[in-house]
Amino acid sequence: MTDRRQRIHELVLALLAQQSGTDLLSGDAGLSGGSFGCAAGDPAGWLERNRRVVQRYQALVRSAVTLDALIDQEVNGQSLSPQASSTEDHKSGVCEG
Repeated sequence: MTDRRQRIHELVLALLAQQSGTDLLSGDAGLSGGSFGCAAGDPAGWLERNRRVVQRYQALVRSAVTLDALIDQEVNGQSLSPQASSTEDHKSGVCEG
């Protein structure tokens, strides 16, 4: 696994650890009244629930990727703040007209 992928993986796990009541995707057992009985007899409900669960995990992954990128920028001395770029312009003698 690459270093970046490993960092993102660890960030996702850390974000998951902060979540309360992490949901898992339900299989077809939910349709037959298995452990996910709330969707029993309702395939549309089962699909909708799984869609929401996937979207929640996608949001966690996007958050981890964003955090990794921000950390990488800070480590490499880059900054997104407009004040930092204008300060750098003044230091280098660059003037915008």
